[in-house]
Amino acid sequence: MDFPILPIAVAAIVLLVLLYFFPINLWITAIFSGVRISLLQLVFMRVRKVPPSLIVNSLITSSKAGLQITPNELETHYLAGGNVPKVIKALISADKANIPLDFKQATAIDLAGRDVFEAVTTSVNPKVISTPNVAAVAQDGIQLIAKALVTVRANITQLVGGAGEETILARVGEGIVTSIGSSLSHKEVLENPDKISKLVLQKGLDAGTAFEILSIDIADIDIGENIGAKLQTDQASADLKVAEARAEERRAMAVAMEQEFRAKTQEAKARVVDAEAEIPKAMAEAFRSGNLGIMDYYKMRNIQSDTDMRDSIANPDGPKSS
Repeated sequence: MDFPILPIAVAAIVLLVLLYFFPINLWITAIFSGVRISLLQLVFMRVRKVPPSLIVNSLITSSKAGLQITPNELETHYLAGGNVPKVIKALISADKANIPLDFKQATAIDLAGRDVFEAVTTSVNPKVISTPNVAAVAQDGIQLIAKALVTVRANITQLVGGAGEETILARVGEGIVTSIGSSLSHKEVLENPDKISKLVLQKGLDAGTAFEILSIDIADIDIGENIGAKLQTDQASADLKVAEARAEERRAMAVAMEQEFRAKTQEAKARVVDAEAEIPKAMAEAFRSGNLGIMDYYKMRNIQSDTDMRDSIANPDGPKSS
């Protein structure tokens, strides 16, 4: 007896399609695990491209932990781009640790881009974050380089919209700079490093952040440069350059005045030479007109000789007038 192959193949294909769209095994598992979900809901999940196994397994886990969550809530969170297993894990951890966290708040934290399970873990077990080296200068001019360890605990109510670790580190660094800068001497800071921690903690640096600062411990303090002496040296060097510039300006002005004086002197000498060149002409004219006699001429020559002798005695190396 021959079996019809075509009807059997068609029946097999129909059965596979039904098994794919109707996850009967998953539905049975949910029923025996105490999760109330209809087979039609699982089919609609497939249609909406939501993995039914993810929703069912999450429902089973939350149900065993005593959480009341509906399939629609999980499906909505998945379609919104959330991480359903991590939310369920965070809710169970928060419930066991007596931390107030509901499903709506957990999904909001997850959709905000924060790791909700890590936040719950940090809330139960605080973590330590280390600041980078913070350089500050005490009032005596000595630079100190400090490094702090900040113990923080997640603040569940501030996770949505609260600032992150970078803000905490920036505020702690600012507090360290302020505390060291207000110290009269670097020795005072080295003797009592806990003074920095107390002053920084009093500022309420965790306001508006997603964390609560539990403690700030100064891990290390090193002495840096003598900034005060360096600034004084730089100031002295700058003052010296200013003084040199002013002295050079005065020297340049003196040189210019000297050159101007020499030019005027040369001009005056040139005028004297021109005037002396006119003397013989004037004497000749005086002889011709009878205004100058021979005896007057000799007297004038004697006076000029006496003048030349006095000049040679006063300046033996200088030029003699003719």
